[in-house]
Amino acid sequence: MFYAVVIEKSENNYATYVPDLPGCLATGQTVEETEMQIKEAIQLHLQGM
Repeated sequence: MFYAVVIEKSENNYATYVPDLPGCLATGQTVEETEMQIKEAIQLHLQGM
């Protein structure tokens, strides 16, 4: 299954969220770190549902 992920640059880091999974978000210092964090967050979010 695939989900759209939104990555936004803030002053000091990157933030990402999944519009189809309310409350599923992650942050990181780089885009790559943020992508890894959101993948893990999606897995945990789906397990918790």
